[in-house]
Amino acid sequence: MQHLPLIDLIVILVYLLSMVLVGVYFSRKNKNTKQFTTASGSIPGWALGISLYATFLSSNTFLGVPGKAFGSNWNSLVFSLSMPFAAYFATRFFVPFYRTHGEVSAYTHLEKRFGAWARTYAMICFILTQLARMGSIFFGIALTLQALTGVDMKTIMVVTGICIIIYTVLGGMEAVIWTEVVQGIIKTAGALIVLGIILYEMKGGVGEIFRIGVADEKFGLGSFSLTDFSSSTFWVVFLYGFFINLNNFGMDQNYVQRYHTARSEKEAARSVWLCVYWYLPVSLLFFIIGTALYAYFSQHPELLDVVKQQVAAEKNVDINTLTPADYGDKILPYFMVLKVPKGLVGLIIAAILSAAMSTISSGMNSSATVFLKDIYQRYINPNPGPKKEMLILYTVTAFTGILSIVFGIALIGVKSILDMWWELAGILSGGMLGLFLLGMIAKKARNAEAVTGTIVGILVILWMSLSKYFPAQWEHLKSPFHVNMIVVIGTLTIFLVGLLLTKARRK
Repeated sequence: MQHLPLIDLIVILVYLLSMVLVGVYFSRKNKNTKQFTTASGSIPGWALGISLYATFLSSNTFLGVPGKAFGSNWNSLVFSLSMPFAAYFATRFFVPFYRTHGEVSAYTHLEKRFGAWARTYAMICFILTQLARMGSIFFGIALTLQALTGVDMKTIMVVTGICIIIYTVLGGMEAVIWTEVVQGIIKTAGALIVLGIILYEMKGGVGEIFRIGVADEKFGLGSFSLTDFSSSTFWVVFLYGFFINLNNFGMDQNYVQRYHTARSEKEAARSVWLCVYWYLPVSLLFFIIGTALYAYFSQHPELLDVVKQQVAAEKNVDINTLTPADYGDKILPYFMVLKVPKGLVGLIIAAILSAAMSTISSGMNSSATVFLKDIYQRYINPNPGPKKEMLILYTVTAFTGILSIVFGIALIGVKSILDMWWELAGILSGGMLGLFLLGMIAKKARNAEAVTGTIVGILVILWMSLSKYFPAQWEHLKSPFHVNMIVVIGTLTIFLVGLLLTKARRK
């Protein structure tokens, strides 16, 4: 078992205690639902932008991206390159719509447009996606801290989960946003420190990293074929990134809720672009870290053997069958154990914790908001009163945190954090963006067209998701598309089927 030096433990404990105290501080303001869910619209645009950036930059990025770059190449960077295109549409159409619409829930409009079923469908997709995302992030935290401390992964998830639940329940959205501002800075500093240490330890410096990376094709962005949608080409990842990011900016309660915390529509739109400006270079930084780690361990194969032996023992497989993709997620934690000096380990762990806590806390708060607005007030009691509303928000926030811990424990043993999260995000989003676009663009679309489009879309998503499990005799029925195309095709199916049926009815 590894034992962290006392100075590192102190850094981690101070960070965790600080987050809890932030929640206690802001708890004095949380007297009503408006303050708890939207901070009463008092957040400046720059803080909101860093908050959005911190939500994007989860531990899935901090650990998953270097692991992916180590195990393959820079193909996944194309996801980040799609962000400006999604941000343009979001700030051009979605932000003005939500600020004018005035509802804190992202899904109220769907009920007005197509009925209660549409609102409930989108809400269920959102909550399932959030549980998957928060669970994957808890798993990422545990993966790192276990490598550094030897503490059981389940214990790590429970302890960090309790801290996140406390400050999120007490502090509400204002605490979430202001802690994310601090966390965004900490996690960026942590990444820069890690890269600096790798460069210091690397024989030959940047030039040797570049040489090894070029020789082993680590900088590739994927094939540029316009006809291949069965593998992770440049265009498959770009389309996936565009639709997921548009879904984030346009339909995800995490982001929509923040638009209402801004002081004005202009500041809300500015925050989206600030998020993009921060995330693009920092995501590139994590790919550079992954490639730099690959070059470093290429120079020290004896150190890499230690990681491979550990993974082979965990998976109970022959060490010679392992590929870099099998152990990529473990490389950064192992390097930290080997090379990061005392004191800095605690700071980097705090950065990883902050990457996780920012996303989880916002997910908990927005899930509680959706439950109150889209379930309790819609189906149970439309006017529960201020005290009952706050009790529901507190309870559901905590319950969502507990469920995400359970989900994280269930993920122990997955191969790649990033791959797993991308696949779940594509499936669980359920193409709800297509339903929203149908209501927004096809003004004449009615409930019947929306229902039909959604049913067909769900069937397509189920086919694409489950066909890999089909028996050999059903080979001809399997989806020919890469898993990242699920969200693209699912979204387009709902939208286009609804649109075509609307046009057919009008003829």
